[in-house]
Amino acid sequence: MPPPSGFRYQERADGTVLITHHGRAAGTLRGGRAARFLAEVTAGDPQLVMARWTGAYKHGNERTARSHPRNRR
Repeated sequence: MPPPSGFRYQERADGTVLITHHGRAAGTLRGGRAARFLAEVTAGDPQLVMARWTGAYKHGNERTARSHPRNRR
């Protein structure tokens, strides 16, 4: 699976962080959560961090789903 892409974040003057994915709002963080996000996004891979914070990341069942009978070809 390719790494996540298309995420952007915008820090607003009131301390709110808006995360978008391909131009559409994916999440809004305020207060302490926004501060933790900003600290983490500067320390790691921004795309992966934003995907994890918005919930749009691998859930661990992709390999199991691939071998399910309806997904076999």
